[in-house]
Amino acid sequence: MSIIGNRDQLRNLEPWQDPSVKPYVLIENINKNFGTTVAVKNLSISIYRGELFALLGASGCGKSTLLRILAGLEKPSSGRIVIDDVDITDLPPYKRPVSMMFQSYALFPHMTVEDNINFGLKQEHLSKNQITERVDEVLDLVQLRKYRDRKPGQLSGGQQQRVALARSLAKRPKLLLLDEPLGALDKKLREKTQFELVNIQERVGITFVVVTHDQEEAMTMSSRIGIMDEGQIRQIGKPHEIYEFPHSRFVAEFIGSMNMFEGVVVEDEPDHVVIESSESGCELYVTHAASMPVGSNVTVAMRPEKVMISTNPNPNLGRNCTKGIVREIAYLGDISIYHVQLESGKIVQASLPNLLRLSERDVKWDDEVYLFWRPENGVVLSV
Repeated sequence: MSIIGNRDQLRNLEPWQDPSVKPYVLIENINKNFGTTVAVKNLSISIYRGELFALLGASGCGKSTLLRILAGLEKPSSGRIVIDDVDITDLPPYKRPVSMMFQSYALFPHMTVEDNINFGLKQEHLSKNQITERVDEVLDLVQLRKYRDRKPGQLSGGQQQRVALARSLAKRPKLLLLDEPLGALDKKLREKTQFELVNIQERVGITFVVVTHDQEEAMTMSSRIGIMDEGQIRQIGKPHEIYEFPHSRFVAEFIGSMNMFEGVVVEDEPDHVVIESSESGCELYVTHAASMPVGSNVTVAMRPEKVMISTNPNPNLGRNCTKGIVREIAYLGDISIYHVQLESGKIVQASLPNLLRLSERDVKWDDEVYLFWRPENGVVLSV
C-alpha cells in the first residue's frame, strides 16, 4: 500500500458543507486546566479527511496545548477526541494513529537521514523490506534520496525540516500534527517550503493539523483556519472567508490590517444598511450586510487595499467617500501604505500597488486627498 493518495479525490466539494459527511477528527467539548489556569475552554472542532487545518492564534492562546492533547502528550480535563470513528481520548501516545512534527525537528544528530527516518519503523517491528520500501518512498517524496547517508548537521534548515516531515510520514499516520513547522526557517525559505508542504500533503492525502502564529503561513497553506483566543475558537473558515468576512472585531483586527469606523445604523434594508459615522466623515453604505436594527451601534471594517485614494473628489462624495491629509507613506516595495488623517483626527490606511515609482505619483506627503470605496467592500460588525 502506497502512502500516495488520489489527488483528484482531495479536490471534491468541501466536506464541511455536506451534512452527510462525518468528521474524520472530532474534537468535542475539550477543556484543559493547569491548576487555576484555563488553557482550553469547551472547545469543539470537526476536521475532515485530507484537510490541512491550521490553528492560528497569538502566543498563550492554547493552540499548542490542544495539539499536545491530540498527540496524547496532555490529557484533557474533560471532553473527547475521536479519529476515524475511534475514541482515542484515553489512549497513550504510542497507541494513537498520530505523528507529531516538532518545531525543533528533534532529529538524532548522530544518525544519518535514513536512520532518523527508519528509527520509528524499527520500533514497530516492521520487516527490513518494509522499512526500506517506506524510507525510499518518503525520501523520494521530500526529494532527499541523495542525502540519505548524511547527518542532520550536514543539512540546511530546509532539508532538516523535510527529514522531520519524512520521518513523520513514514509511519503512515491517520493524523499528522505540525507545531510551528516553518518557524526555524528564514523568510525566503519559509515561503518556498509552504508550497512544498502543501503539495506533499495533497499527494499523500493525510490529514494535517498545523499550529502557527504566522498569519501568512496559515493563509497560504490551509484548507481552513481556526482562530483561537484565550482557549476558545473565535471563527473557523476558509482563508478568504476569514479575511473577507470576519465574524467579530477580534478576528477582523487579528488577521491583517483593518480600518474600523464606529457608527449608528440609520437605515436597514434587505440589500444594504446605512451607518452614520462622525469619525469617518461620511455616511457608510454597505451591501450584503446582515440585518441590523435602526439605532444599533456597529463597527464597519474596511481592508486598506479596498480603500482608493485620489487628489480629485469622487462624484459620489457623501457616501463611502471622505477626505483627509496624508501624514505618512510607508514604502514596502510591492505596495505603499498611505496613512491619511481625517478631519475627525482618525487615521485611515490605504494600500496601493507600486505601479509607478514613488517620485512619479500624484499623492505625496501632506497632500489633501479623497478616500472612497465600494459598498460591497465594508463588513458590518456588531461586536
